[in-house]
Amino acid sequence: MTVDQIADVATDQATAQTSVRNGNSRMDETDHDIIAALQIAPRVPAKALGEILGVPTSTITRRLKRLQDEQLMKVVGRFAWPLILSGNPQQLWICCHPGQALDVAEQLKAFPEVQYIMTTSGSSDVYAELFPLLGTNLNDLISRRIPSLAGITSVETQLVLDSRRVALSWRLQRLNADQKNALAAHVVPVNQPPLRSTEDMTDLEFRTMGELGRNARASAAEIARTLNVGSSTAYRAIQTLLTTGAVSPRVEVEPEAVGFPLAAIISLQIKPKFIGTVLDILAEHSAARMVSMVTGKAPVVFHGVFAGPQQLAGFLTEDVGALPGVQAMDTCVSHRILRRYWMDRDGARIGEQTEGLLRR
Repeated sequence: MTVDQIADVATDQATAQTSVRNGNSRMDETDHDIIAALQIAPRVPAKALGEILGVPTSTITRRLKRLQDEQLMKVVGRFAWPLILSGNPQQLWICCHPGQALDVAEQLKAFPEVQYIMTTSGSSDVYAELFPLLGTNLNDLISRRIPSLAGITSVETQLVLDSRRVALSWRLQRLNADQKNALAAHVVPVNQPPLRSTEDMTDLEFRTMGELGRNARASAAEIARTLNVGSSTAYRAIQTLLTTGAVSPRVEVEPEAVGFPLAAIISLQIKPKFIGTVLDILAEHSAARMVSMVTGKAPVVFHGVFAGPQQLAGFLTEDVGALPGVQAMDTCVSHRILRRYWMDRDGARIGEQTEGLLRR
């Protein structure tokens, strides 16, 4: 090892020890750069990643292992909605008896269809997103099973009509143009016709899809060993899934771990003729994690993350204030995120993904 590498190992160890000791997600600038790079190119090899960031490959490898071992970051596969869902997602706004919001949120974890859960301040106590997985009895779920949970007083359900931006698109704004361009060269383009259902897949492609869902950085050699096939066969299956968009690699990291501890949902009543324009404008905002058009009185819903109350206030007064056609606004601020993209959360720590998303 060089002197620099020895020093970096010491820094890694000190950062990890501090994180464990304080029970938080202490990361340094190198960690943030790695995450920002993986948000652009989740499958970029460690050697190429090191060259682009100007960091030794050994350091990249250690940092990736530490971030994943401490459950601060995961690279998973987002499955194309038509392959796992029987319909559009639903947003649930839940009111609870006093003091029972957290109990209700914990009960929602029992439903594999519920991919996002948070307790909030504002007009509702709990916000959740329900994705009707194949085989789900949606009517029974939203009209009987969820409303009958202990502690719930009312549930308002909104159908998602259009997702103009999804969390996969959120980026840390850290890297320069040359670095972004170099990373983009490591992204497999989606240039093949989409698969209509999992029935269009071979058994190997279906099993590979499951492996990429758990670890989207898995190499052909790793998947070949796991599935007991040749590396070239595994490579072809991976390429099919990536080029058709059946699997989209995504980085999972809690925004609070990288400097954005305040999450908010802003619902906007918009004059109908301005809805499309507002969706397009909000989808381009750097704070946006999800921007949707939904049913109900407020057809535009913006999910954003912010460095603090001052930044949220600026967004509401300046950015929302400049939008055309706004008639009313409702803001809910997160108290606690319990689940995001089917992975339970403990602060910045990311749990395992809910089983049973892939069905045939």
